[in-house]
Amino acid sequence: MKLTIIGAGYVGLVTGACFSDVGHDISCLDIDKKKINNLNKGIMPIYENGLEKLVAKNTKVKRLSFTASYSEAVNHSDIIFLAVDTPSKSDGSADLRSIKKACISIAENMTSNKIIVEKSTVPVGTSDMISSIFRKKLKVLKKNLSVEITSNPEFLKEGSAIEDFTRPDRIIVGTNNTSTRKKFDSIYKPFNRKSNKIQYMDVKSAEFTKYAANSMLATKISFINDLSIIADKLEVDIEDIRLGIGSDKRIGYEFLYPGCGYGGSCFPKDVNALIGTAKKHLHNSSLLKAVNSTNDKQKIYLFSKMKKFFKNNFKGKKIGVWGLAFKPNTNDIRYAPSIEMIKLILKNKGSVIAYDPIASLKELPEIYKNTSYKETSSCNKALKDVDALLICTEWKEFWSIDTSVFLKLMKNPAIFDGRNIYPLDKFTGTSIKYYGIGRNSS
Repeated sequence: MKLTIIGAGYVGLVTGACFSDVGHDISCLDIDKKKINNLNKGIMPIYENGLEKLVAKNTKVKRLSFTASYSEAVNHSDIIFLAVDTPSKSDGSADLRSIKKACISIAENMTSNKIIVEKSTVPVGTSDMISSIFRKKLKVLKKNLSVEITSNPEFLKEGSAIEDFTRPDRIIVGTNNTSTRKKFDSIYKPFNRKSNKIQYMDVKSAEFTKYAANSMLATKISFINDLSIIADKLEVDIEDIRLGIGSDKRIGYEFLYPGCGYGGSCFPKDVNALIGTAKKHLHNSSLLKAVNSTNDKQKIYLFSKMKKFFKNNFKGKKIGVWGLAFKPNTNDIRYAPSIEMIKLILKNKGSVIAYDPIASLKELPEIYKNTSYKETSSCNKALKDVDALLICTEWKEFWSIDTSVFLKLMKNPAIFDGRNIYPLDKFTGTSIKYYGIGRNSS
């Protein structure tokens, strides 16, 4: 089938690449002409495992094309996926300006009836807003055309997005139109063979499902993180607690890992947006607010341990940082816990030497241009003569470092592990001081 994707960011690019790889003819539009030119040259705007090869493969056989022309993209297909950004505004609500602009441009260029698919994460009821935009714009343009609004939210984890798209747990589609359902059956047939993964519902329910899913996962993370602080105070190991409760099938192990908080573009944005939606409908979501505030506190919890260790004096202290991205296998630093802790170290007159395999804080000049902040090319170089090591991202290359490396390179072998990647007995009998999250090390 011919399909159009509006937006060549994380969601749009993965969606277009995966659809094209199973034979669909995809036109992917972005208004950023530089991004489009780079994509046509094979230069990726983001890092996602396997994405570059998938894009190259399908552009070569002309199943995937990139354009900055709305006329070209809109008239490529009668099914148009909206995958533009919906960032948080200052009040936490979703900024829908990109959605509105895209809909107006589609209306201006469409010459036939369209099915508009919400792929972006949007607040419940956005479908009504989109319908209104098209209705008014088409009337002004005197176009006797119609649009049908559907919802098909993405459930992609950065670092494993292609796997998530091609082997989904579920495919949510919001539409009550039988004919449209048959179209989605055809679109997703290659990903839906072993068992029926498609769940049909009304549009608003599909919009809500996306927010509900991310908010539930964020809640699990904040729950175990809150327990980790209690565990520190009770002098018990949260890892034992995690295994004890995770073995209950009703709870499970997924997203039940204590650490220095969640980041990325989804959880913070979506929890805030759902809080905002609840507020608009006169409901004070105290649970979701607690999830947010718990995460904010967790991001600086490990810093408080470091501050105690250095007796409130960071002046002249050099801190090595392992991991800048909010999670492994991505270069995404949005809302990353590393940022908050690095800012606090610098504010308290300490210096930082950081390492991440692919991420950098270059887009944050307030940190990157600070003379007390440097990035280096290996994890060992980030250990050289440091007074402490702060681990913010659980990249696999950090997991098996021998204790002798810490002892040899660090000026003061003290490790503050924000991801609990090391077993406590790893440092038994050594002079290395180890502080984790909820590991009897407050």
